[in-house]
Amino acid sequence: MKEKSTAHLLIIIFLFTVIIHAHLCSSINGVEEEEEEEIKRSDFPHGFLFGTATSSYQIEGGYLADGKALSNWDVFTHTDGNVLNGENGDICDDHYHRYLEDIQILHSLGVNAYRFSISWSRVLPRGRFGEVNLAGIKFYNEIIDNLLLKGIKPFVTLSHHEHPHELQDQYGAWLSPQIQEDFAHFAEICFKSFGDRVKHWMTINEPDLFVSMAYIVGDYPPRHCSPPFGNCSVGNSDVEPLIAMHNMVLCHAKAAKLYREHFQAQQGGSVGIVISGTYYESMTDKKIDKDAASRALAFTIGWVLDPLVFGDYPAEMRQYLGSELPQFSLEEIEYVKGSIDFIGLNHYTTFYSEDCVYSNCTEGADHAILGYQQRKTDRDGILIGEPTGVDGISVVPRGMERTVNYVKERYNNIPMYITENGYSAPLGEDVLVQDILNDTKRIEFHKAYLASLARAIRNGADVRGYFAWTFLDDFEWVYGYDVRFGLYYVDPNTLDRIPKLSAKWYNSFLTKNDSFSRREEAYRDLLQDKITFW
Repeated sequence: MKEKSTAHLLIIIFLFTVIIHAHLCSSINGVEEEEEEEIKRSDFPHGFLFGTATSSYQIEGGYLADGKALSNWDVFTHTDGNVLNGENGDICDDHYHRYLEDIQILHSLGVNAYRFSISWSRVLPRGRFGEVNLAGIKFYNEIIDNLLLKGIKPFVTLSHHEHPHELQDQYGAWLSPQIQEDFAHFAEICFKSFGDRVKHWMTINEPDLFVSMAYIVGDYPPRHCSPPFGNCSVGNSDVEPLIAMHNMVLCHAKAAKLYREHFQAQQGGSVGIVISGTYYESMTDKKIDKDAASRALAFTIGWVLDPLVFGDYPAEMRQYLGSELPQFSLEEIEYVKGSIDFIGLNHYTTFYSEDCVYSNCTEGADHAILGYQQRKTDRDGILIGEPTGVDGISVVPRGMERTVNYVKERYNNIPMYITENGYSAPLGEDVLVQDILNDTKRIEFHKAYLASLARAIRNGADVRGYFAWTFLDDFEWVYGYDVRFGLYYVDPNTLDRIPKLSAKWYNSFLTKNDSFSRREEAYRDLLQDKITFW
């Protein structure tokens, strides 16, 4: 009996040690870690789409080629101090001249869908104040036709942070209701030119993120802001974002109405919008912090989707913003409400949220425009996740499942696509080409987020596709070329596309190749020995 008691005691001590070790490892280096889960393509429904995503300004280059006019970003990046290292998108990845090569790479990667955007200033250089640029129409026709020849479905975004700069000069772009007429005109040209082959349209990319960056903190064009959010020469951070978003919502709704009345029956496509789906968790178990996290979601996701599903902005926004929040007319509600066929969800990260209604917060967080809540990346000194190359973006895989579940429950499980999800290494960590190519952390990121997504789908979320951000290392807005999300590295001297380890992993995942682990090891050995193999 004594021997049995001793054995039982040893087992208990061993299990206790394992539990303590696991707990300690879960917050190593001050980061809350999540259990790794194996993931394979068969974990997703039959017919599920897997692709990559890009945007026109970030990869095309050819910024004045063949009749294209200056965009808002062309002007912004040629102004000193706006972009890291003074970089711009004049050449980028030169996709404008290398699109056939890039489509062949996409085909070899094994994707069955590709999300890209149309440069508004390439198709309508002067908006409705000028003629259609036929060279621009030809360029996108070539892309669409060649994608379809390779069996790749085109997912097309009409406005991905970019518009003709002339619209800014003429009337202030998103701050004027005139842009609704311009956007509808642009959408009609695209539906007529490409809609016989494009079946998935996204009107605007991340309006919630764009208005924050452009009109609250002033980091994007037209660089409008006011203290305490930033020090711009013009702007009102408490009011202008509300006006810009209102015009974006109406632009989407008018484009959707146009498509449904004149094109959808014949062309058989669908129209959605893309949101920046950041998730917010309560900083504590206190009700005020739980309410703050709920407000944060309403002031971001709800700001865009509530009008398009229910016909008005969230009640939380009405409560705290009052008369500053624009009203929809009865006529507008008729075509705004129910104006999406699907939701595009860009998800990267999760924040903690704490209350600023009943608690003291830093300047800015105590403003109604942010929902009187403060977002943080740590709790009691422990980071919510591993930092990345973009300020505030941490690796928090559980956020994917929670964001999808939130959207599913709030919006009656409207079909969703994960239109962006990706990883960039912290600045300075992947300086050498060898380190850039050996991107094991990007693989771990996609595996973990895909596993989280698969759980949400198993629990009933109607998610129909996943697009890795991004296809090629590109121009990452104010970060220039220092931040790299790509599955492929682009040599800055030759512009050659070189597959990273993540591209090889994604290809293996898509083609159900079980030998990837052996190839991964061999590939890593080549990198370690600094052998030039391309």
